[in-house]
Amino acid sequence: MTATGRYRLAQRLLHWLIALLALPALGVGMTLGWLGFEGARDSFGTDITNALYLGHKSAGVLILLLMTLRLVLRLTLGTPPPVPTLTRFERIASRAVHDLLYLVLLALPVVGWLATAAGGYPVQFFAWNLPGLIAKDPALSETLFQLHGILGWALLALLALHIAGALMHWLIKRDGVMRRMSLFR
Repeated sequence: MTATGRYRLAQRLLHWLIALLALPALGVGMTLGWLGFEGARDSFGTDITNALYLGHKSAGVLILLLMTLRLVLRLTLGTPPPVPTLTRFERIASRAVHDLLYLVLLALPVVGWLATAAGGYPVQFFAWNLPGLIAKDPALSETLFQLHGILGWALLALLALHIAGALMHWLIKRDGVMRRMSLFR
C-alpha cells in the first residue's frame, strides 16, 4: 500500500491485465458453452472452434497464474485504506464484491481445468499440454462443466456490480476511488 491511497503499480497492472484477459475469456466461454463443440464447429468451422477452445483454456491458465500472483501481492502489500467518503454500505459491498471476484477468478480456471481433464480432453496452455490432475470421469466432467458455467455467470454478475460501482464513483460521486486503481495520474 502506498501513502497516496493508491494500489502499487504491480497491483494496478495485474488488475488491468486480468480484466483484459477475463472479459474475452468469459465471452468465448459463454459462446462455447451455449453452442457446444458441435454447434461452434457448425457455426465457425473446425479450425476456428479449436482455436477458440485453445485460447479459452490458455487464458484460463494465465488468469489462474496472474490471480495467484495478485493474491500474494494483496496479502503481502495490503490494500489502501477505504476512501473516507464511502458509506458503511459501500465499504461492505465493495469488500464483498472484491473478495468474491478473487474467489471466482481463482475457482473458475481450476474447475475448468478439472472438468477438461475429467472429460478426457487435453488441458492446453498455448503449445503445451498440462497435466490433467484427475482421471477421466465423464459424469464428474459433466458436473464440473456445469459448475464452471455457473461460476462464469457469477463472474459476469460480479463484474457488472464492480463496473457499476466504479462508474458511480467516477461519474457521479467523483470521490477519487477510481484513482486508486488507475494506471494514470
